Order: sequence, then structure tokens, then C-alpha cells
Amino acid sequence: MAGVSVVIPTYNFGRFLAAAIESAQAQTLRPREIIVVDDGSTDETPDVVRSFESVHYIRQENGGVCAARNRGVEDSMGEFIAFLDADDTWEARKLEKQIAVFNSDPEVGLVHCGMREFDDETGETIATHLHGAEGWMADNLLLWEGPVIVGPGGTIAVRRDTFEAVGGFDTQQKVGEDWDLCYRIARKYKVGFVPEPLVNYRSHGAAAHRNVVDMERGMALFYRKAFSDPDPHVQSLRARALGNYHKVLSGSFFHSGDYGSFLRHAAASIIHRPANIGHFLAFPVRRITGGSR
Repeated sequence: MAGVSVVIPTYNFGRFLAAAIESAQAQTLRPREIIVVDDGSTDETPDVVRSFESVHYIRQENGGVCAARNRGVEDSMGEFIAFLDADDTWEARKLEKQIAVFNSDPEVGLVHCGMREFDDETGETIATHLHGAEGWMADNLLLWEGPVIVGPGGTIAVRRDTFEAVGGFDTQQKVGEDWDLCYRIARKYKVGFVPEPLVNYRSHGAAAHRNVVDMERGMALFYRKAFSDPDPHVQSLRARALGNYHKVLSGSFFHSGDYGSFLRHAAASIIHRPANIGHFLAFPVRRITGGSR
């Protein structure tokens, strides 16, 4: 059971897959295995995988990224699981540095790391994300406050027993699935962080950017599940968390030009957390000045 299993879910990203596999094979801490889960691709994905030796290939009917990741874990043998999206790549010391964090503290169940976002056409860096949380941080995730998980998905590695203890990815969670998994882990285990850009996140036209309506549905499901927990501490954070949730969504709808949904979520945010009213009173100024939400 020792070692790291790398799970790469993919759906019609054959043109990027070779670079992802090569970056996993080039790790200074060599993975025990690399598993590619083809979620019903119709492109050159099978041929790409066949060009590599010792890569375990699984093909399934299209079921979404959660089902693909869970299937990869089911077929894996490592003590640790690291997820790599098929259109991203890793820096060579990514696994080495994350496993060092696990080895330094047995209470850590998940380790994430910094991320570099780059333009697919030019290779130029768009942004570098290095602000992440560590320790006992379930409240940060629930509240959408402070630094949280950097780019969950390709940046996270987990202990196998941790992943199994929380039930893996929720296949009903179509958007926000990474956030949901990280929160469930953070409720039971500490989170570690490596503040270095060890993941290269590819920004391209075919990237699966979810629209605001999808985010609204996905995060609404997340909060329904989170607040089904009767724990008094969790319940004490409900108003603040929902106030922040509606504030974030209102800003997203504002910038997408859906002002009706902006007003709906702004009102909900203020109802849950009246202190947010000052934030919304400044929105006309933000629109004129082009400020962030």
C-alpha cells in the first residue's frame, strides 16, 4: 500500500493528456502508479495512453469527473492519492513536497499547493496563486472567508484512508465537487499546504468553466448538505456562511449582466447577514470604476 497513486480523469482532452502523464512520470518522488480514467472520450485519448508504458488505462461510460476520480481510486493501490486534471501539468517536486507534509504530521489528511495559471496559446503566466490555508480549516471553507484551498482538483493529494473515510467525491455534486470533498475532509482532518506553484493550470477555450447558474446550483447543494449536520458549532455559522455565499453569487451575477439574480442574491445576503449592506451600496461605484466584486 505504500507510495502514491496518480489519478488522471479525462474527457476528450487527448491533445493535452501526454503532457499531463509526462509531468507525473517526471516526479522526483516517482508514483507507484499512474491511472488514466477515460470518461467516455471520443477523441485520440486511447492512442495517447497506449504510447506510454506502465500507465493503467480504464474506460467507462461518461459519468462525470466525480465518478471518474472515484473509479480511479477504487482501482488504485497507493497509500496516498494525487489527482491531476488531464489538461494540467505538475512541477517535478510536487509529490515529493506534498508527501513530506504528510510525513511531518499524521493528523494531516489532505495537502494542497500553489498553482500557476498560464495561457495555452502563449505559455505566458496569467496569475500565480500562493495564498492557501492549513491546519483545522473547515470553517474557512464553510464561510468562504480567508485563504482556502488553492485550485482544488489538481493541487490536492489525500491519504487513501482519509478519502475512504469521507466517502470520496459525491457524484451528485456536479459543480463545487472539489470544494465539497475538501470541506468533508477538513471537518475530520488537518489540511497541509505547500506555498509554491507546483501545478500548472492551463487556461484555454475548451476548459470546463462552469457558468454562474451552475455554480449557484452546485453550491446550494453543498450548503444543504453542510447544514444538515446538527453540530451546534456548524449551525452557529449558518447565517454568516449563507450571507457570504449569496454575496459571492450576487457579485458573479452582477458581472455577468444578470441584474435580477444579482438583486435576488444581494437581498438574501443582507437578510442572512445585515452587515453586508455596505458592500452592496458600493456596487454602483464598482461598476463605474470597474472594481472587483
